[in-house]
Order: sequence, then C-alpha cells, then structure tokens
Amino acid sequence: MESIDPSTGKALPADAIQRVLFIAPAVHVYNIPPLTSTKGYVASSWTADNNKRQIFTARLRILETAIPTNNDETVKTDILLEDPINGQLFAAAPYTVPTVVEQVLDSSRFFAIRVVGEGGRKAMLGIGFEERTEAFDFSVSLQEVRKTLGIEDMGKSGGKKAKEKELIPEKRDFSLKEGETITVNIGGRAGRRSQKSEQSDENLGAFSLPPPPSGGSLGSFLPPPPSAQEIKAQKRLSQNMEVPAPGSMEDLGFDDGEFGEFQ
Repeated sequence: MESIDPSTGKALPADAIQRVLFIAPAVHVYNIPPLTSTKGYVASSWTADNNKRQIFTARLRILETAIPTNNDETVKTDILLEDPINGQLFAAAPYTVPTVVEQVLDSSRFFAIRVVGEGGRKAMLGIGFEERTEAFDFSVSLQEVRKTLGIEDMGKSGGKKAKEKELIPEKRDFSLKEGETITVNIGGRAGRRSQKSEQSDENLGAFSLPPPPSGGSLGSFLPPPPSAQEIKAQKRLSQNMEVPAPGSMEDLGFDDGEFGEFQ
C-alpha cells in the first residue's frame, strides 16, 4: 500500500516507515479566537455559549514518518485530525517546534494547535480531550517526540532557547618578539629590612600611648621603710631615756597658801 505524507498529500518513497505514537478516538475541535494576551489561551472562552465554537469531534493521531536517505534517515512527526468514521484528513500540524502545541491556562484537557493547510497557510485550532488521562498521554507522547527530533531544549512559549555560547578563553601570546628584553628587579636584604623597619615605624607611629595622669600623686614618692637596725636603735634610745621624777605641788602649779583650801 502506498504511503502518503499527511502534511503535503504527496506519496512517500516505498521504503518510508510510518509509526503511530498516539491515538485518541474522540477529541473536540474548536474554532478559537485570536490570542489577545501574551500569557496564553483560555479554554473557558471556547466552551462558552453551549460550545458555540466547537466545529466537530475528530480522531487525533500522532504519526511519525522515517524516510531513509543515503547514509541516514529523515524523521518527521505530524499531529493529524481526522474524521473518526472514514479517516479522512481534516487538518494536519507538522510538529517542528514545541509552540505548535500550547496548553491552555485554565485546564489540563485543552490545547491550542497550529495546523497548516494548502499553500502553507496556518491557523490555530483548539482541541479538548474528554479524559485527563488521554490529555496526559498526549503530552507525554509529544515529550518523546521532542527528544527524538532533538527539540527538547526549546522553550514552551515560543521559538528555540538561545543556546549559551561556551566561553572559550582567549589565547594570548606571551612570547618575546625579536629584539624584546625583560628587566627583572630583585630587591636585596637591606631593602627588605628597610621596608620592614619603615612598616614597624609606621605601626608605632599609628599607636599612641595615653598621657600620664595630672596631679602630683605620682610625682612624690613615699620614704622607704626603716631598716631593722634603725628600729633596734630607736628602742635602745627610748629605754635609756630617764623619766623625770614628779615635782612638788608648787612645781605642778598648786598653791599651798592661804587659798589652798576652801573655807
């Protein structure tokens, strides 16, 4: 049976291999309004007014196509929306970058996909799965596709991420050119000592002692204590000193005359 490229409608080579990565028997397709916010799409506006924007219910398939070449093969993946009864193709979305499929902000079951029609015209359609498990399997399948195609590092919100350029150190040439010389100054020990002494002087100059306290408390010193010999000599002098004998009453100032006794 001849294989057909779903995105172009042309016949594929006889040795081309196609593989279905995911299939959902019933997916609701919506004619969604243009995106008005940079944040993303909102599914509540699609299902408003009793699903007024719903087009029909389709079968969704993720189809991988491998085309052998001389020494390698070319792999491409398409998301197909088909008639669930006869399999007729309704729309195809070549999955080349992650932004082909964008999950909405308010639900895990709804997505916006960018389909490509005849002549390369593009349009955004909304799809909604009936079960969250199907939507989860759909996301996992797209993740595997990104790994296979090598686009897993691309951003979710648009385009490829700018790859950080590895900073390669610039090679510098330190070799001497013809006629160039190098002068090296080696300091002697004296120079080192003088530098150290200057540094020590600077350190001492920066450190200042507090001024002495005012007053003469520290200016006058107490006399030294007497020695043992001086103490013995003073005792001897005190013992040899004669105590004067007590004098008469007159010597002591008393009058023994007429008024010596009270009358």
